[in-house]
Amino acid sequence: MFEKKKLNKLYQKSKNHEQIKNENLKETQNQHLSSDLDYNLQVIKDKIGFNSDVTIRTFNIGQSHIRASIIYVNGITNKDLINEHIMKPLMLHSLEKDTIQLSSSDHSGFKEYLKNHVLSVSAISEVHTLEELISQVLSGATALLIGGFSDILALKTQGWKSRGIEDPPTESGIRGPRVGFTETLEDNTALLRRSTLDPNLTILDYTVGKRTRKTVNIAYIKDIADPELVKEVSRRIEKIDIDDVPDSGYIEQLIEDNFLSPFPQLINTERPDRVIGALNEGRVAILLDGSPFALLAPVTFSMFLQSQEDYYIRWIPGSLTRMLRFFAAFLSLFLPAIYISFVSFHQGLIPSSLAFSIAGTRDGVPFPTLIEALVMEIAIEILREAGIRLPKPTGQAVGIVGGLVIGEAAVQAGIVSPIMVIVVSITAISSFVLPQYAIGITLRWQRFIVMLFAAVLGLYGVILYFLIFIIHLAKLKSFGVLYISPAVPSSLSDLKDFIVRMPLMMMKKRPTMLNPQDQVRKGSKD
Repeated sequence: MFEKKKLNKLYQKSKNHEQIKNENLKETQNQHLSSDLDYNLQVIKDKIGFNSDVTIRTFNIGQSHIRASIIYVNGITNKDLINEHIMKPLMLHSLEKDTIQLSSSDHSGFKEYLKNHVLSVSAISEVHTLEELISQVLSGATALLIGGFSDILALKTQGWKSRGIEDPPTESGIRGPRVGFTETLEDNTALLRRSTLDPNLTILDYTVGKRTRKTVNIAYIKDIADPELVKEVSRRIEKIDIDDVPDSGYIEQLIEDNFLSPFPQLINTERPDRVIGALNEGRVAILLDGSPFALLAPVTFSMFLQSQEDYYIRWIPGSLTRMLRFFAAFLSLFLPAIYISFVSFHQGLIPSSLAFSIAGTRDGVPFPTLIEALVMEIAIEILREAGIRLPKPTGQAVGIVGGLVIGEAAVQAGIVSPIMVIVVSITAISSFVLPQYAIGITLRWQRFIVMLFAAVLGLYGVILYFLIFIIHLAKLKSFGVLYISPAVPSSLSDLKDFIVRMPLMMMKKRPTMLNPQDQVRKGSKD
């Protein structure tokens, strides 16, 4: 009874704390600034002025008695821009008498005078509430407060060190552009603009995160993308209600159709050329400030096994490489399960010579096939994770040496059979063939489930899992598009870019499953 009362007290206390926090947040959002400069500065100091990286500088405009203050955050602003184009013009500018009179009689006229004749900054906006002011300052802008004015000028002075444009490490290829997105949103949108001169490329701004206030851009081609698709993506972005969005992976999880599905329903990419290719098909891209990964929607299962490089080489090698990926995905998911089912239940289906060879290698192994496979698969997954987390040179060495040493030692100790090491090695290598990490990790963990099915029911269990797998993919959707498209519903034009990539001369239409406004992407002109 005492514990119950204590828990109720703690719950009520946390609830009250949450209410106070929400009330304070609403108060900040709705609080308007006054025309008293000292009052405004005091309010701002109470909110963010205690931070050591926030600079507040008060001065007089020219030789007049008009007081002003600038507020900015060190490290995310360009100080040279502030000194040369804000401070210097304001402090050295000699205001005429009629301009000084204008400042006291016509505030809007004086602000326009400062914008047009004094401040040489590319972008200037006005803010009216404390929340808007803090958001602008924390995003790298410089706030200009003037005595007698309740409206604040936010000057675009963002400037921070960013990573250079490099070859995307997660999607390296033999042929194609060697540029990848960075953590700076403006650089990423510039890469998209640079990749296409289409004036219909549209980029919309949204803000997510109640506390961090991150900028999200939605990119699409206005006369190609389905307007309903753009509306749905915008609606889901606007519906996001969370404190912080540190990476586009958060957005992916918050806007996907079925969060219980193990399969990813958006594609993440670091390649601008892949984004432009998707936009030209009628898809929508989502870019987040601070993340080098753009999201593409809607997607299908086959897209995860396709690479942008498929379109840069001739159609025959491109098609063969793509078919190889589909085969590798099948091996990555089903090979250990098929081996378990044959060895444990269906030995009669194995050729006699191979059956005797497998039986000889398993002589002395103390574990059943399932335990043997699980031990090796878990060891491979541990080595894979260790290789990712360690520094790159060390990680590669650990992965190679660890695999060789553990495999050889396990065989010598009689814990696993040599044929199992071969099966697990082929499975691991097949999973590395997949171009998208998201689908690779999904198939890797699904592999353990199908192994359990095989250990209980043999080949019948593998077939049962395959049917469940197909039924789930057939029901799954990504922004209204069937995940298993273009296989179902089948479209002859869409099948030209499915398992086999037909010649570019034959791929004249955009995917019909996306309902594009402009369906033709290649005319009859030779």
